[in-house]
Amino acid sequence: MPNRPSPLDRLLAARPLRNPLLRRVAQNSGYLLSSSTLAAALSMVQSILAARLLGVAGFGLLGTVIQFVTVVNRLTSFRMTEVVVKFAGGQQARGEARLASATFKAAGITEAASSVLAFVLIVLLAPLAADVLIHVPDAAPLVVAYGLVVLFNLISESAQGLLAVTNQFRLIAAFNLVQSGLTLLLVAGAYMAELGLPAVLGAYLVGKVAAAIGLTAAALVQARQLWGAGWWRVPLAVLRPQRRELTGFAVNTNLNGSLNLITHDSELLWLSALSTPTQAGYYKLGMAILNLLLIPVDSLINPTYREVAREVATRQWANVRYLLRSGSALAAGYTLTASLLLVIFGEQLISMLWGPEFLPTTYSVLLILLIGAFAANTLYWARRTLLALGLPGFPTIVNLVAAVLKIGATLALVPAGGALAMGAILSVYFAGTSLANAGKALLTIHRQPSGEAARAG
Repeated sequence: MPNRPSPLDRLLAARPLRNPLLRRVAQNSGYLLSSSTLAAALSMVQSILAARLLGVAGFGLLGTVIQFVTVVNRLTSFRMTEVVVKFAGGQQARGEARLASATFKAAGITEAASSVLAFVLIVLLAPLAADVLIHVPDAAPLVVAYGLVVLFNLISESAQGLLAVTNQFRLIAAFNLVQSGLTLLLVAGAYMAELGLPAVLGAYLVGKVAAAIGLTAAALVQARQLWGAGWWRVPLAVLRPQRRELTGFAVNTNLNGSLNLITHDSELLWLSALSTPTQAGYYKLGMAILNLLLIPVDSLINPTYREVAREVATRQWANVRYLLRSGSALAAGYTLTASLLLVIFGEQLISMLWGPEFLPTTYSVLLILLIGAFAANTLYWARRTLLALGLPGFPTIVNLVAAVLKIGATLALVPAGGALAMGAILSVYFAGTSLANAGKALLTIHRQPSGEAARAG
Protein backbone atom coordinates (compact mmCIF):
# COMPACT_ATOMS: atom_id res chain seq x y z
CA MET A 1 0.00 0.00 0.00
CA PRO A 2 1.54 3.38 -1.00
CA ASN A 3 2.44 5.83 1.73
CA ARG A 4 -0.15 8.57 2.20
CA PRO A 5 1.17 12.15 2.02
CA SER A 6 1.66 13.85 5.36
CA PRO A 7 -0.28 17.01 6.28
CA LEU A 8 2.87 19.03 5.60
CA ASP A 9 3.22 17.51 2.13
CA ARG A 10 -0.40 18.35 1.37
CA LEU A 11 0.11 21.92 2.56
CA LEU A 12 3.17 22.46 0.38
CA ALA A 13 1.30 21.02 -2.61
CA ALA A 14 -1.76 23.19 -2.04
CA ARG A 15 -2.95 25.22 -5.00
CA PRO A 16 -2.12 28.67 -3.57
CA LEU A 17 1.52 27.72 -3.14
CA ARG A 18 1.73 26.14 -6.58
CA ASN A 19 0.20 29.03 -8.49
CA PRO A 20 2.95 31.14 -10.11
CA LEU A 21 0.92 34.35 -9.84
CA LEU A 22 0.45 34.09 -6.09
CA ARG A 23 4.03 32.85 -5.73
CA ARG A 24 5.32 36.05 -7.36
CA VAL A 25 3.10 38.18 -5.12
CA ALA A 26 4.27 36.24 -2.07
CA GLN A 27 7.93 36.47 -3.08
CA ASN A 28 7.85 40.20 -3.75
CA SER A 29 5.74 40.80 -0.65
CA GLY A 30 8.31 38.77 1.25
CA TYR A 31 11.10 41.16 0.27
CA LEU A 32 9.02 44.13 1.39
CA LEU A 33 7.74 42.36 4.50
CA SER A 34 11.17 41.27 5.66
CA SER A 35 12.58 44.77 5.47
CA SER A 36 9.34 46.36 6.67
CA THR A 37 9.24 44.12 9.73
CA LEU A 38 12.79 45.03 10.67
CA ALA A 39 12.12 48.67 9.78
CA ALA A 40 9.00 48.57 11.95
CA ALA A 41 11.02 47.32 14.88
CA LEU A 42 13.51 50.14 14.32
CA SER A 43 10.67 52.65 13.94
CA MET A 44 9.08 51.45 17.15
CA VAL A 45 12.33 52.08 19.01
CA GLN A 46 12.48 55.52 17.33
CA SER A 47 9.01 56.38 18.55
CA ILE A 48 9.74 55.13 22.06
CA LEU A 49 12.85 57.28 22.32
CA ALA A 50 11.14 60.30 20.75
CA ALA A 51 8.06 59.97 22.98
CA ARG A 52 10.12 59.63 26.16
CA LEU A 53 12.36 62.54 25.15
CA LEU A 54 9.62 64.94 24.01
CA GLY A 55 6.63 63.92 26.17
CA VAL A 56 3.02 63.58 24.95
CA ALA A 57 2.67 67.20 23.77
CA GLY A 58 6.10 67.31 22.11
CA PHE A 59 5.42 63.97 20.43
CA GLY A 60 2.22 65.46 19.08
CA LEU A 61 4.10 68.51 17.77
CA LEU A 62 6.59 66.26 15.98
CA GLY A 63 3.80 64.39 14.24
CA THR A 64 1.97 67.58 13.30
CA VAL A 65 5.03 69.14 11.62
CA ILE A 66 5.76 65.95 9.67
CA GLN A 67 2.14 65.51 8.62
CA PHE A 68 1.78 69.12 7.47
CA VAL A 69 4.72 68.77 5.09
CA THR A 70 3.42 65.39 3.91
CA VAL A 71 -0.06 66.77 3.28
CA VAL A 72 1.18 69.73 1.19
CA ASN A 73 3.42 67.39 -0.82
CA ARG A 74 0.58 64.99 -1.52
CA LEU A 75 -1.72 67.86 -2.41
CA THR A 76 0.32 68.55 -5.55
CA SER A 77 1.24 64.91 -6.21
CA PHE A 78 -0.18 62.93 -9.13
CA ARG A 79 0.68 59.56 -7.51
CA MET A 80 3.17 58.71 -10.22
CA THR A 81 3.91 55.29 -8.74
CA GLU A 82 0.44 54.18 -9.81
CA VAL A 83 0.69 55.90 -13.19
CA VAL A 84 4.02 54.23 -14.00
CA VAL A 85 2.91 50.77 -12.86
CA LYS A 86 -0.33 50.82 -14.84
CA PHE A 87 0.83 52.46 -18.07
CA ALA A 88 4.58 51.82 -18.33
CA GLY A 89 4.09 48.37 -16.81
CA GLY A 90 1.33 47.48 -19.26
CA GLN A 91 3.29 48.88 -22.20
CA GLN A 92 6.39 46.95 -21.20
CA ALA A 93 4.36 43.73 -20.82
CA ARG A 94 3.07 44.20 -24.38
CA GLY A 95 6.59 44.82 -25.74
CA GLU A 96 6.06 48.56 -26.28
CA ALA A 97 9.39 49.64 -24.80
CA ARG A 98 9.48 53.02 -26.53
CA LEU A 99 6.10 53.99 -25.09
CA ALA A 100 7.09 52.69 -21.65
CA SER A 101 10.23 54.84 -21.53
CA ALA A 102 8.29 57.91 -22.66
CA THR A 103 5.69 57.29 -19.96
CA PHE A 104 8.38 57.11 -17.28
CA LYS A 105 9.98 60.29 -18.63
CA ALA A 106 6.64 62.15 -18.61
CA ALA A 107 5.91 60.94 -15.09
CA GLY A 108 9.29 62.12 -13.83
CA ILE A 109 8.95 65.58 -15.37
CA THR A 110 5.45 66.03 -13.99
CA GLU A 111 6.45 64.84 -10.53
CA ALA A 112 9.51 67.11 -10.42
CA ALA A 113 7.37 70.14 -11.22
CA SER A 114 4.79 69.20 -8.58
CA SER A 115 7.54 68.70 -5.98
CA VAL A 116 8.96 72.18 -6.56
CA LEU A 117 5.45 73.62 -6.30
CA ALA A 118 4.90 71.74 -3.02
CA PHE A 119 8.07 73.17 -1.49
CA VAL A 120 7.09 76.71 -2.47
CA LEU A 121 3.69 76.20 -0.81
CA ILE A 122 5.35 74.83 2.34
CA VAL A 123 7.54 77.93 2.63
CA LEU A 124 4.58 80.27 2.10
CA LEU A 125 2.24 78.43 4.48
CA ALA A 126 4.74 77.64 7.25
CA PRO A 127 3.90 80.70 9.42
CA LEU A 128 0.18 79.98 9.20
CA ALA A 129 0.72 76.29 10.01
CA ALA A 130 2.89 77.13 13.02
CA ASP A 131 0.29 79.55 14.38
CA VAL A 132 -3.00 77.74 13.64
CA LEU A 133 -2.14 74.03 13.53
CA ILE A 134 0.93 73.63 15.71
CA HIS A 135 0.08 76.46 18.14
CA VAL A 136 3.78 77.37 18.34
CA PRO A 137 4.48 80.44 16.14
CA ASP A 138 8.25 79.92 16.44
CA ALA A 139 7.92 76.50 14.77
CA ALA A 140 7.74 77.95 11.23
CA PRO A 141 11.50 77.44 10.56
CA LEU A 142 11.13 73.79 11.58
CA VAL A 143 8.35 73.34 9.04
CA VAL A 144 10.48 74.87 6.26
CA ALA A 145 13.56 72.83 7.24
CA TYR A 146 11.64 69.55 7.19
CA GLY A 147 10.06 70.64 3.91
CA LEU A 148 13.42 70.11 2.21
CA VAL A 149 12.50 66.42 2.12
CA VAL A 150 10.12 67.28 -0.74
CA LEU A 151 12.93 68.53 -2.96
CA PHE A 152 15.06 65.45 -2.34
CA ASN A 153 12.05 63.27 -3.23
CA LEU A 154 11.89 65.05 -6.57
CA ILE A 155 10.93 61.96 -8.66
CA SER A 156 10.77 59.29 -5.96
CA GLU A 157 7.20 58.22 -6.81
CA SER A 158 8.09 57.63 -10.46
CA ALA A 159 11.26 55.84 -9.32
CA GLN A 160 9.33 53.45 -7.09
CA GLY A 161 6.90 52.79 -9.92
CA LEU A 162 9.69 51.79 -12.30
CA LEU A 163 11.34 49.59 -9.68
CA ALA A 164 7.98 47.84 -9.22
CA VAL A 165 7.58 47.40 -12.98
CA THR A 166 11.04 45.83 -13.21
CA ASN A 167 10.31 43.58 -10.22
CA GLN A 168 13.01 45.21 -8.06
CA PHE A 169 11.07 45.03 -4.82
CA ARG A 170 14.25 43.99 -3.02
CA LEU A 171 15.75 47.40 -3.75
CA ILE A 172 12.65 49.21 -2.48
CA ALA A 173 12.80 47.11 0.66
CA ALA A 174 16.50 47.77 1.14
CA PHE A 175 16.16 51.55 0.94
CA ASN A 176 13.22 51.52 3.34
CA LEU A 177 15.42 49.65 5.77
CA VAL A 178 18.30 52.13 5.30
CA GLN A 179 15.91 54.97 6.09
CA SER A 180 14.71 53.39 9.33
CA GLY A 181 18.18 52.39 10.48
CA LEU A 182 19.73 55.78 9.86
CA THR A 183 16.82 57.59 11.50
CA LEU A 184 17.07 55.39 14.57
CA LEU A 185 20.78 56.07 14.97
CA LEU A 186 20.21 59.81 14.83
CA VAL A 187 17.18 59.75 17.14
CA ALA A 188 19.14 57.65 19.63
CA GLY A 189 21.92 60.23 19.52
CA ALA A 190 19.43 63.02 20.20
CA TYR A 191 17.96 61.03 23.08
CA MET A 192 21.32 60.36 24.73
CA ALA A 193 22.35 64.01 24.31
CA GLU A 194 18.95 65.12 25.67
CA LEU A 195 18.32 67.33 22.65
CA GLY A 196 14.89 68.64 21.68
CA LEU A 197 12.37 68.64 18.84
CA PRO A 198 14.68 70.17 16.17
CA ALA A 199 17.21 67.34 16.55
CA VAL A 200 14.55 64.62 16.37
CA LEU A 201 12.93 66.26 13.33
CA GLY A 202 16.35 66.50 11.69
CA ALA A 203 16.87 62.78 12.23
CA TYR A 204 13.64 61.98 10.38
CA LEU A 205 14.65 64.35 7.57
CA VAL A 206 18.08 62.78 7.03
CA GLY A 207 16.64 59.26 6.95
CA LYS A 208 14.05 60.15 4.32
CA VAL A 209 16.57 62.04 2.19
CA ALA A 210 18.96 59.07 2.15
CA ALA A 211 16.20 56.69 1.03
CA ALA A 212 14.95 59.11 -1.66
CA ILE A 213 18.41 59.53 -3.20
CA GLY A 214 18.95 55.77 -3.23
CA LEU A 215 15.57 54.99 -4.83
CA THR A 216 16.03 57.63 -7.53
CA ALA A 217 19.52 56.45 -8.43
CA ALA A 218 18.42 52.80 -8.56
CA ALA A 219 15.48 53.64 -10.85
CA LEU A 220 17.67 55.59 -13.27
CA VAL A 221 20.05 52.62 -13.46
CA GLN A 222 17.08 50.32 -14.18
CA ALA A 223 15.84 52.67 -16.90
CA ARG A 224 19.25 52.57 -18.61
CA GLN A 225 19.38 48.76 -18.42
CA LEU A 226 15.82 48.40 -19.66
CA TRP A 227 15.75 50.93 -22.52
CA GLY A 228 19.36 51.85 -23.20
CA ALA A 229 21.45 54.93 -22.48
CA GLY A 230 19.33 57.23 -24.64
CA TRP A 231 15.94 56.29 -23.19
CA TRP A 232 15.35 59.86 -22.00
CA ARG A 233 15.60 61.17 -25.57
CA VAL A 234 12.34 59.49 -26.61
CA PRO A 235 9.98 62.37 -27.49
CA LEU A 236 6.86 62.75 -25.39
CA ALA A 237 4.93 63.12 -28.65
CA VAL A 238 4.79 59.32 -28.95
CA LEU A 239 2.30 59.39 -26.07
CA ARG A 240 -0.13 61.63 -27.96
CA PRO A 241 -2.66 58.84 -28.69
CA GLN A 242 -2.75 58.02 -24.96
CA ARG A 243 -2.46 61.59 -23.70
CA ARG A 244 -6.12 61.90 -22.73
CA GLU A 245 -6.14 58.58 -20.88
CA LEU A 246 -2.86 59.31 -19.11
CA THR A 247 -3.96 62.80 -18.10
CA GLY A 248 -7.34 61.62 -16.90
CA PHE A 249 -5.77 58.85 -14.85
CA ALA A 250 -3.20 61.18 -13.27
CA VAL A 251 -5.78 63.87 -12.49
CA ASN A 252 -8.12 61.33 -10.92
CA THR A 253 -5.36 59.88 -8.75
CA ASN A 254 -4.43 63.43 -7.71
CA LEU A 255 -8.04 64.24 -6.83
CA ASN A 256 -8.41 60.97 -4.99
CA GLY A 257 -5.16 61.58 -3.14
CA SER A 258 -6.17 65.14 -2.30
CA LEU A 259 -9.42 63.84 -0.84
CA ASN A 260 -7.40 61.30 1.13
CA LEU A 261 -5.59 64.25 2.68
CA ILE A 262 -8.90 65.36 4.11
CA THR A 263 -10.28 61.96 4.96
CA HIS A 264 -7.42 60.01 6.52
CA ASP A 265 -4.00 61.58 5.94
CA SER A 266 -4.41 64.74 8.01
CA GLU A 267 -6.02 63.66 11.27
CA LEU A 268 -3.19 65.08 13.36
CA LEU A 269 -3.67 68.48 11.73
CA TRP A 270 -7.41 68.47 12.32
CA LEU A 271 -6.98 67.15 15.84
CA SER A 272 -4.28 69.64 16.77
CA ALA A 273 -6.27 72.56 15.34
CA LEU A 274 -9.59 71.56 16.95
CA SER A 275 -8.21 70.14 20.20
CA THR A 276 -4.73 70.15 21.78
CA PRO A 277 -1.19 68.89 21.03
CA THR A 278 -1.66 66.40 23.89
CA GLN A 279 -4.66 64.81 22.15
CA ALA A 280 -2.58 64.75 18.97
CA GLY A 281 0.15 62.92 20.89
CA TYR A 282 -2.29 60.23 22.08
CA TYR A 283 -3.61 59.82 18.55
CA LYS A 284 -0.16 59.77 16.91
CA LEU A 285 0.91 56.86 19.08
CA GLY A 286 -2.33 54.97 18.44
CA MET A 287 -1.80 55.34 14.70
CA ALA A 288 1.87 54.36 15.02
CA ILE A 289 0.89 51.09 16.71
CA LEU A 290 -1.85 50.50 14.15
CA ASN A 291 0.66 51.03 11.34
CA LEU A 292 2.74 48.20 12.78
CA LEU A 293 -0.32 45.99 12.33
CA LEU A 294 -0.73 47.18 8.72
CA ILE A 295 2.85 46.46 7.62
CA PRO A 296 2.41 42.85 6.40
CA VAL A 297 -0.70 43.79 4.42
CA ASP A 298 0.91 46.97 3.07
CA SER A 299 3.66 44.71 1.75
CA LEU A 300 1.03 42.95 -0.40
CA ILE A 301 -0.34 46.09 -2.05
CA ASN A 302 2.29 46.93 -4.68
CA PRO A 303 3.11 43.32 -5.67
CA THR A 304 -0.61 42.53 -5.99
CA TYR A 305 -1.22 45.70 -8.01
CA ARG A 306 1.64 44.83 -10.35
CA GLU A 307 0.23 41.37 -11.05
CA VAL A 308 -3.38 42.54 -11.32
CA ALA A 309 -2.40 45.33 -13.74
CA ARG A 310 -0.51 42.83 -15.91
CA GLU A 311 -3.40 40.34 -15.91
CA VAL A 312 -5.98 43.02 -16.69
CA ALA A 313 -3.79 44.30 -19.55
CA THR A 314 -3.82 40.79 -21.08
CA ARG A 315 -7.47 40.16 -20.05
CA GLN A 316 -6.74 37.13 -17.86
CA TRP A 317 -9.84 37.58 -15.69
CA ALA A 318 -9.64 34.21 -13.96
CA ASN A 319 -6.18 35.14 -12.72
CA VAL A 320 -7.46 38.47 -11.41
CA ARG A 321 -10.27 36.78 -9.46
CA TYR A 322 -7.86 34.27 -8.02
CA LEU A 323 -5.38 36.91 -6.87
CA LEU A 324 -8.06 38.94 -5.10
CA ARG A 325 -9.60 35.92 -3.34
CA SER A 326 -6.24 34.63 -2.17
CA GLY A 327 -5.01 38.05 -1.07
CA SER A 328 -8.12 38.73 0.99
CA ALA A 329 -7.92 35.37 2.73
CA LEU A 330 -4.29 35.94 3.72
CA ALA A 331 -4.90 39.51 4.87
CA ALA A 332 -8.02 38.72 6.89
CA GLY A 333 -6.43 35.78 8.71
CA TYR A 334 -3.39 37.78 9.69
CA THR A 335 -5.32 40.90 10.74
CA LEU A 336 -7.72 38.98 12.97
CA THR A 337 -4.86 37.23 14.78
CA ALA A 338 -2.81 40.40 15.24
CA SER A 339 -5.85 42.38 16.41
CA LEU A 340 -6.64 39.84 19.12
CA LEU A 341 -3.07 40.06 20.39
CA LEU A 342 -3.28 43.85 20.56
CA VAL A 343 -6.60 43.69 22.39
CA ILE A 344 -5.09 41.38 25.00
CA PHE A 345 -1.63 42.87 25.42
CA GLY A 346 -1.91 46.39 23.98
CA GLU A 347 -2.43 48.23 27.26
CA GLN A 348 0.58 46.61 28.91
CA LEU A 349 2.67 47.25 25.79
CA ILE A 350 1.89 50.96 25.74
CA SER A 351 2.57 51.42 29.44
CA MET A 352 5.83 49.49 29.41
CA LEU A 353 7.37 50.93 26.23
CA TRP A 354 6.03 54.45 25.75
CA GLY A 355 5.06 55.23 29.32
CA PRO A 356 1.87 55.23 31.45
CA GLU A 357 1.20 58.88 30.58
CA PHE A 358 -0.21 57.68 27.24
CA LEU A 359 -2.88 55.57 28.99
CA PRO A 360 -5.79 55.01 28.85
CA THR A 361 -6.58 57.23 25.86
CA THR A 362 -4.12 55.74 23.36
CA TYR A 363 -5.27 52.18 24.08
CA SER A 364 -8.93 53.16 23.61
CA VAL A 365 -8.09 54.89 20.31
CA LEU A 366 -6.27 51.76 19.15
CA LEU A 367 -9.25 49.49 19.90
CA ILE A 368 -11.56 51.74 17.89
CA LEU A 369 -9.16 51.89 14.93
CA LEU A 370 -8.83 48.10 14.78
CA ILE A 371 -12.45 47.78 13.62
CA GLY A 372 -11.95 49.82 10.46
CA ALA A 373 -8.47 48.42 9.91
CA PHE A 374 -9.86 44.89 9.59
CA ALA A 375 -12.07 45.93 6.66
CA ALA A 376 -9.31 48.00 5.04
CA ASN A 377 -6.76 45.20 5.36
CA THR A 378 -9.06 42.46 4.07
CA LEU A 379 -9.97 44.56 1.01
CA TYR A 380 -6.51 46.11 0.61
CA TRP A 381 -6.64 45.59 -3.16
CA ALA A 382 -9.91 47.48 -3.76
CA ARG A 383 -8.74 50.92 -4.97
CA ARG A 384 -5.67 49.67 -6.87
CA THR A 385 -7.80 47.10 -8.70
CA LEU A 386 -10.14 49.87 -9.86
CA LEU A 387 -7.09 51.72 -11.21
CA ALA A 388 -5.98 48.61 -13.09
CA LEU A 389 -9.51 48.25 -14.48
CA GLY A 390 -9.38 51.79 -15.86
CA LEU A 391 -11.87 53.17 -13.34
CA PRO A 392 -9.87 55.81 -11.45
CA GLY A 393 -12.93 58.05 -11.18
CA PHE A 394 -14.97 55.73 -8.98
CA PRO A 395 -12.72 55.82 -5.88
CA THR A 396 -12.52 59.59 -6.36
CA ILE A 397 -16.32 59.85 -6.14
CA VAL A 398 -16.36 57.55 -3.12
CA ASN A 399 -13.71 59.66 -1.44
CA LEU A 400 -15.57 62.88 -2.26
CA VAL A 401 -18.73 61.67 -0.55
CA ALA A 402 -16.69 60.30 2.37
CA ALA A 403 -14.78 63.57 2.68
CA VAL A 404 -17.95 65.64 3.01
CA LEU A 405 -19.33 63.30 5.67
CA LYS A 406 -16.01 63.05 7.50
CA ILE A 407 -15.44 66.79 7.64
CA GLY A 408 -18.90 67.30 9.06
CA ALA A 409 -18.37 64.61 11.68
CA THR A 410 -14.91 65.96 12.55
CA LEU A 411 -16.14 69.51 13.10
CA ALA A 412 -19.08 68.28 15.16
CA LEU A 413 -17.38 65.64 17.31
CA VAL A 414 -13.63 66.25 17.61
CA PRO A 415 -13.64 69.52 19.63
CA ALA A 416 -15.33 67.68 22.51
CA GLY A 417 -14.30 64.08 21.80
CA GLY A 418 -10.61 64.62 20.94
CA ALA A 419 -8.55 61.60 19.91
CA LEU A 420 -11.34 59.10 20.63
CA ALA A 421 -13.76 60.85 18.29
CA MET A 422 -11.12 61.12 15.55
CA GLY A 423 -10.37 57.40 15.83
CA ALA A 424 -14.05 56.47 15.54
CA ILE A 425 -14.55 58.69 12.49
CA LEU A 426 -11.48 57.22 10.75
CA SER A 427 -12.57 53.66 11.51
CA VAL A 428 -15.98 54.23 9.91
CA TYR A 429 -14.27 55.84 6.92
CA PHE A 430 -11.95 52.85 6.43
CA ALA A 431 -14.82 50.36 6.48
CA GLY A 432 -17.18 52.36 4.27
CA THR A 433 -14.77 53.29 1.49
CA SER A 434 -13.17 49.83 1.38
CA LEU A 435 -16.54 48.13 0.98
CA ALA A 436 -17.70 50.57 -1.70
CA ASN A 437 -14.53 50.28 -3.81
CA ALA A 438 -14.33 46.51 -3.45
CA GLY A 439 -17.97 46.11 -4.43
CA LYS A 440 -17.47 48.12 -7.62
CA ALA A 441 -14.28 46.23 -8.53
CA LEU A 442 -15.86 42.82 -8.01
CA LEU A 443 -18.97 43.76 -9.97
CA THR A 444 -16.83 44.97 -12.89
CA ILE A 445 -14.74 41.79 -12.87
CA HIS A 446 -17.84 39.60 -12.56
CA ARG A 447 -19.11 41.01 -15.85
CA GLN A 448 -15.99 39.83 -17.67
CA PRO A 449 -15.75 36.38 -19.28
CA SER A 450 -14.61 33.56 -16.99
CA GLY A 451 -11.73 32.53 -19.22
CA GLU A 452 -9.24 29.89 -18.18
CA ALA A 453 -8.37 28.72 -14.72
CA ALA A 454 -5.86 30.85 -12.87
CA ARG A 455 -2.37 30.44 -14.22
CA ALA A 456 0.87 32.39 -14.54
CA GLY A 457 0.72 35.65 -16.48
